[in-house]
Order: sequence, then structure tokens, then C-alpha cells
Amino acid sequence: MASLLPTNEHPVERVLRAALGLGVLSLAFVGPKTPWGYLGIVPLATGLLGSCPLYTLFGWSTCPAKAR
Repeated sequence: MASLLPTNEHPVERVLRAALGLGVLSLAFVGPKTPWGYLGIVPLATGLLGSCPLYTLFGWSTCPAKAR
């Protein structure tokens, strides 16, 4: 059974996505204060959730293989 939000990101990738998301999101509040900074919500959310919708759509995963 396929999960709606499968974990498909490597832990290091999750940290990098969350950091990138926070950095881009800060552009909406600090610096140029541009509304484009709200795009940082996307990498922040995928980093926190550990699931990338595009990875799921294409069947990709950077998550380490789990022993069964």
C-alpha cells in the first residue's frame, strides 16, 4: 500500500532543504523583503516532512535502503 507522504529523502538532504528553506524564507522578512521569499516554504516543508512530492511522482528516493 502506497503512503501519501513516503519518506524519500536522505537525512542530510532533509537538513540542507530545511536550511535552504529558512534562508530563502528570511528574504521575505529581512533584507530585500520580497514576496518571492515565501517560496522558501516549499523546501522547508519538504525538509521537515522528509517527503518530496516530485520524488514520489517520479519514483525516486535518496533515502537509505531499509532492511526488511
